[in-house]
Amino acid sequence: MKAGGELDRRFVGEYAPDGKQTRRAAREAAGNKCIRCLHPNDYASGHVLTTHHFDGNKANDEWWNLMALCQRCHLKVQGKVDPRIPFFLEHSAWMKPYVAGFYAHKYEGRNITRVEAMARLDELLGYEFRGGLHRRIGKVANRLT
Repeated sequence: MKAGGELDRRFVGEYAPDGKQTRRAAREAAGNKCIRCLHPNDYASGHVLTTHHFDGNKANDEWWNLMALCQRCHLKVQGKVDPRIPFFLEHSAWMKPYVAGFYAHKYEGRNITRVEAMARLDELLGYEFRGGLHRRIGKVANRLT
């Protein structure tokens, strides 16, 4: 973390040559609305639909890395969520499939479909806990009691 609690995110990569079409397809797959607040793309209200690269790699256009978010939600998510850092609370329902896809890539070295991510959601999200995070939290809690 940087001073002031800001996450140290390193955005890497260059957009893929067909990236515009891929990002547009991700927004269309989300019904041209924000997956977080469900607001439709609406320039007048300031809910301009964007595509957030979840892992920070602009060259990675896997489905799980492309989140259709309005600018408001994009700024909130990008500023506070770093998938490299284990998250010990339950993820919001809208985010779970993306995290599951990210974990399949991170822990299994595989890019899976959204259908597979949904079918294996609990298993894939469990990687956070198997990584020792809960064991470390338990040890700290035992020291405090």
